[in-house]
Amino acid sequence: MPSRPVTFLEKLPLLSSRPVLRHVLAAALSVGACLLRSGLDPWFPPGFPFLTFFPAVIVSVFLLGRGPGTLAAVLCGLMAWYYFIPPARSFAIGPGTALALGFYGAVVVVDITLVEWMQQANHRLRRERERSHDLAEQSARLAERNELLFRELQHRVSNNIQMVGAMLTLHRRGVDHALAKKALDDAAARVGLIGRIQRQLYDIDGKNTDLAAFLQGLVNDLAESDGRVGIRYDIAVEPGITLHGDSLIPFALILAEAVANANEHGFADRTTGVIHIALHRAQGGVTLRVTDDGVGLPEGFAVAGATSLGLKIALALARQLNAQFEVHPGPGGGTASVLTIPDRPTVQPA
Repeated sequence: MPSRPVTFLEKLPLLSSRPVLRHVLAAALSVGACLLRSGLDPWFPPGFPFLTFFPAVIVSVFLLGRGPGTLAAVLCGLMAWYYFIPPARSFAIGPGTALALGFYGAVVVVDITLVEWMQQANHRLRRERERSHDLAEQSARLAERNELLFRELQHRVSNNIQMVGAMLTLHRRGVDHALAKKALDDAAARVGLIGRIQRQLYDIDGKNTDLAAFLQGLVNDLAESDGRVGIRYDIAVEPGITLHGDSLIPFALILAEAVANANEHGFADRTTGVIHIALHRAQGGVTLRVTDDGVGLPEGFAVAGATSLGLKIALALARQLNAQFEVHPGPGGGTASVLTIPDRPTVQPA
């Protein structure tokens, strides 16, 4: 994080490491004020002996600090008394001299005190800003370190999940039973899908995932796994819909199951077809609708009584979200799988 530039006021008083020079400059300002007062004396009416000396005192204390300002106040007072308070060129005390000097002393004390308070306030503000800047730098470094650790952890978790899928695939090679092979294939595919989802979903700052991009990436994975180039996928996501990261894995697995069922059953004997995937707001929540133009459902089909492991998993995941998952004939033929998620899904343990 770049360092914050120091303002001019925060640099005051100037020349803090050279006190002798500061006092010399204050004395020079006092002499300059005296010379200016002498040059302007013919134009000044009587009774204004301190007119040019007040600015010299204020400038000295403002730029050079309290010590040089005090020196300037003393020198200016003596020069005004000697040169410009009658009787001139003497330190005699006339009838109004004590009053004039007292007025001068009170004004310069107030000026020096106010400027000193202002500079002390500036110094405190500068220290607080520097402390805040240091804390911000430490927080930024800590956040960067935590993000790196988090990304590494996510990467390792995803790799471990993918390794589990690979082990299931290896075990499948040693199995002769067709149903066991299919079960291991399905398990390996689901584990691999979870690993790919894991890479996309979570970020360290807890922001909600861009569902349009997420669905497109997930559908691309599913299409690649299916391998049929003649199946077209249409995706429509209503803008502004978000789901929390905790509900996205169950949501993604249900979507994957609906797409897999469309490919496996709806297009069992076909190499072409269309799968429509729509996510939109509905009353009281969000609805995911996956429809296809395949052969449709068998007569008497009921999702609640389905024996398919995939559908059982989808129903269980829907219960985790307090959502409703239905499979019924599509409006123009084919099959429609509908997941309705409440506005604030409560993710239950599996």
